[in-house]
Amino acid sequence: MKKNLTLLLQAVLVAIGIGVFVFMLWEPQLEGVNAHKTLFEIYFKDPFVAYLYAASVPFFVALWQAFKVLGYVRHDKIYSPPAANALRKIKYCAFITAGAIAAADAYLLLLAPRNDSDDPTGAVMLGMAAILVSVIVGTAAAVFGRTVQNGVNASTKKL
Repeated sequence: MKKNLTLLLQAVLVAIGIGVFVFMLWEPQLEGVNAHKTLFEIYFKDPFVAYLYAASVPFFVALWQAFKVLGYVRHDKIYSPPAANALRKIKYCAFITAGAIAAADAYLLLLAPRNDSDDPTGAVMLGMAAILVSVIVGTAAAVFGRTVQNGVNASTKKL
């Protein structure tokens, strides 16, 4: 049963990764600012979109590490140094992602040029929700990582 559940959770992680990637490619075309721009102008001349793509790298690294952790669970190797290392990487990636989103929100609030129809409140609120989720994931990874590390330390003391 545990192997089927971890396979299902790994499939969910893959679906989340694909969904986020597709959304990141598709969403800039929907913005009103980009209504009459070419694809080159949308994806290569907007520094904010480039920043968002660069800032998404830690998110995808954390997804990959979570995929690996579920593999360790499936093979009953959760109390191993590679599992503790993967959880530590998830923690760092989650906090880096939260910081990158906070920087994007600050840019939207303080520095982004606006016309009369631009209102960044919705985007900033979504960013704040994403920051909250990232901090929760980072904290949970830290707690689980400490538990796994204690299990690794306990198993090495027995030897």
